[in-house]
Formats: sequence, structure tokens, C-alpha cells
Amino acid sequence: MSLAAHLEELGRPLVDEQLKHPTVEGIAQGTLDEAIFRSWLEQDYLFLHDYVRVFSRLAWQAPAAHLGDLVDLAYATFHDELDLHRSLSASFDADLDGAQKGPACAAYTSFLLDSAATYADGLAALYPCMWGYSTLGRRLAENPPSDPRYRRWVDTYADPAFAALTARIAQMINESGADPQTAERLFLEGMHHELAFWDVPGS
Repeated sequence: MSLAAHLEELGRPLVDEQLKHPTVEGIAQGTLDEAIFRSWLEQDYLFLHDYVRVFSRLAWQAPAAHLGDLVDLAYATFHDELDLHRSLSASFDADLDGAQKGPACAAYTSFLLDSAATYADGLAALYPCMWGYSTLGRRLAENPPSDPRYRRWVDTYADPAFAALTARIAQMINESGADPQTAERLFLEGMHHELAFWDVPGS
């Protein structure tokens, strides 16, 4: 079993926990209070800006074979994901420019940026976000919400193109020479940050 596949195996119970979280259940059912999703949207908008910085910091360290991958990932995050948030913001009256990080967002982004000081560590730390959202999107798309706004969010992360980006990160992890125990620790810490992130400010 590859290292990335091993990490995914460790992470599946924590994805199941996310699926049971009231915020995720509300998205899945299309019944989530708009104020809660608005708060989540603002927090994730701030998070994704730092996520781009993580990809950029890793790109500086990357072997030549993966430099382009990380540049592509930074580009897709900055344009595709942030464009989704901008387009949804009007529907939820979100104040993306005026938002400030809550405790969960601040803790998660600090963890990622610190981990990215070392190439292999940074890959393991960021994988929960890519793999977790791809998995959540695929699971939620099996019975998608009727609200078109939440359906669009689900469709974005269920998209095979997003799964392909996730697979590229898995390949980089497998080729990084990461210490398995360190990778496990960072991956699981990232998964717990993912779960905590659904406890959005004001919910």
C-alpha cells in the first residue's frame, strides 16, 4: 500500500465524522441556516488565500517533476475555488473582504504554513483538505441537495477534475520520501483541523 493510500485509510473515519457534523448535514440536505453557511464561506475564503501560499511555498522547494503540479494547484485554488466563493457570496450576503479569521481558521492556516517549511511535511499536512473535500463531494453527490446554491458547492468538489488534482498530490506524497510516522501525525492533525473548521463562528 502506498503512503497516500495508507493516509486515506486512516482518514476515512474522520470523513465519516464530518458527514455527521450539523453543518455538513445541513449542506447535504439543503437546509443549512444561511447565516451559518455565510460564516463558513467567509472563513473558507480567508483559508484558501493561505492555502495558495502553502502551495507556493512548496513549489519553491519542489523537485522539477512536480513544480508544474504545484503551480497548477495554486492556480486552480486561487481562480476556481475562490471564484466559487465570490459567486456564492452574493447569494448569502457574505462580506468576504471584511471577514476576519476565527480561531479554527487561524489555527489551521498556521499549522499548514508552518508545516510547509519542509516539503514532505507540507504535502502530508495539506492532503486532508484536498482528499477530504474530494471525498465529501463524491459522497454528498450521491444524494445531492435540492437547493441549487448548495448543489453547486457539492458539484465543485465532486468534479472529477478536482479528484484528479487530489491524485496529483497523492503522487507527490508517494514520491516525496516522507517519513511515514511524521506523515501520519501531520495528516491526522490536518484531519482534525478539517473537522474543527465546520464549527464556524456564530453557529
